[in-house]
Amino acid sequence: MIGLTETLAVELGDVGVRVNAIAPGAVAGERIQRVLQGRADASGRSLPDVTADALSIQSFKRFTDPDDIAALALFLASDSAKSITGQTIPIDGGSQAAQ
Repeated sequence: MIGLTETLAVELGDVGVRVNAIAPGAVAGERIQRVLQGRADASGRSLPDVTADALSIQSFKRFTDPDDIAALALFLASDSAKSITGQTIPIDGGSQAAQ
């Protein structure tokens, strides 16, 4: 996906099309709760313990808010981001930095 983003940014830049990728980490909501519950059930550990482990690699110690991802997409589509193209932008609570 990253390679495609970079290639399309180069190929479409001449016609004014910007191409960026948003790379979310674990997103708060029902899906991550089901994943964490599955891990807890499979390991015999408690949901709070499994959740604490998952958050231990997050700088912010919380899962990404879906509204924050939407705000990033809106920013990238706006004129404020008119010089941003070919980028992969992580929005992951700092999990990449914490590793």
